[in-house]
Amino acid sequence: MARIRSAGILLSITSLPSPFGIGDLGPQAYAFADFLNRSDQKYWQILPLTPIDASQSFSPYSSVSSMAGNVWLISPEKLYEDGLLDREDLKEFKSSAADRVAYAKVIKHKTKLYDKAFRNFQAQRKAAFEAFCNREAHWLDDFALFMALKASHKNKPWFEWPDAYKSRNLKSLLRFSSEHQAEIGYIKWLQYTFFRQWKNLKHYCNDLNVDLLGDLPFYVSYDSVDVWSRQEIFKLNKNGSMAGVAGVPPDYFNKDGQLWGMPVYRWDVLKDQGYDWWLKRIRKNMELVDLLRLDHFRAFADYWEVPAKEKTAVRGEWKLGPGEHFFAVLKQEFGKLPFIAEDLGDISEAVHKLRLQFELPGMKVLQFAFGDTLAQSDHAPHNFEPNFFVYTGTHDNNTTAGWYRKEVKAKVREQISVYANAKVTEKNVSEVLTRMAFASVAKTAIIPLQDILGLDESARMNVPASTSKNWQWRLDADISLEKQEKWLKELTQLYNRAEV
Repeated sequence: MARIRSAGILLSITSLPSPFGIGDLGPQAYAFADFLNRSDQKYWQILPLTPIDASQSFSPYSSVSSMAGNVWLISPEKLYEDGLLDREDLKEFKSSAADRVAYAKVIKHKTKLYDKAFRNFQAQRKAAFEAFCNREAHWLDDFALFMALKASHKNKPWFEWPDAYKSRNLKSLLRFSSEHQAEIGYIKWLQYTFFRQWKNLKHYCNDLNVDLLGDLPFYVSYDSVDVWSRQEIFKLNKNGSMAGVAGVPPDYFNKDGQLWGMPVYRWDVLKDQGYDWWLKRIRKNMELVDLLRLDHFRAFADYWEVPAKEKTAVRGEWKLGPGEHFFAVLKQEFGKLPFIAEDLGDISEAVHKLRLQFELPGMKVLQFAFGDTLAQSDHAPHNFEPNFFVYTGTHDNNTTAGWYRKEVKAKVREQISVYANAKVTEKNVSEVLTRMAFASVAKTAIIPLQDILGLDESARMNVPASTSKNWQWRLDADISLEKQEKWLKELTQLYNRAEV
């Protein structure tokens, strides 16, 4: 009988152990899928798989492309299995098993490996590569051209390029493409390699009855191929500068609100185009995963737009999003909508209504439950409804042990113990909240691996509104998950989250 209740683990691919300085699509990814299967976990939740870049502080939520893959996840060991690298190549560039990703070092080392693998690939050029380029041309051609142009302009953003390239003068672009065929071919090969390796990993996971839960950022980076190639669907001025900027209004935590530096959409233009760009984007992402989290879901109902000249988000205003009409189009395209709504934060009635209308599961976070409003809190398990995914914390939260140690006052600590009917300490709080999530009526419980291991704040993945030291945590290769595997399996079966 198929399971109705389920469980899973949140772990970025970059956080996997590997000998190359960053988690990748190699043996450790397959080993983690095995671990999920043995511990009766249904979902592996990951972060966005799109390209990351130093100019965006390596955030997967601010990418140069909404459809391309993150090539730094390519496994050199899989390239060796394909006969494109030698065993000595792998030994030469192996890095220390650090618990942080050193992106600059990773890029330097992996680029050398990729360059050699591509040279060897060219000697045995395959029809599969040509088929990939033809099949994916609708996004791949612009992406490869965009990245080649960036490289030729010292990685400057597209809005600082010469006018002929910035405004996409066809004659200039054709001439550039002709003169840079080798670089463009290499960029396409990297994408071909990423998608081939990912497809193999996804098949492996699915064969183990493990589904992949992906993440779709709402906005895209201003310096992206999407904005450069489809300027008409973003709120830009005629010269390409931003007219409207995305963000969130002032709140208890930030009196100036937040400016995200990304252009808002022209939803009227998108609607006239049948949401073509969004449909292609979602379809491409759904090739990679089985279920997709829609980040910043509230913006589909209404979003905060700030005039580009403003220095803070204070003078923004709420604008209506695409709402019901957009999701009706998606339902017609995809049938049963394979989405989770990230409906965290200050949510309006319109957002609740939209989620309920299309029967999308929402999110609950246990770290948000405790405090003065515990009895009424939407994040407290006694107030849950079944159609939710419950988390101890997300990639934007501190680890539960770190949260308890650094952010929870004595009065709230006492409250957590009373609520759990147990003595809760820094040492057991991760276990207590994990059990609380599993025991709840929420149909799916997702726990960050850091909380499964009880790790402290040094294992935190991201601090929102900061730009340093994020997206770096990695699992120590020497840590055994054997104990956690047994405990997870027991919990999953105890709370009826295992497949019967």
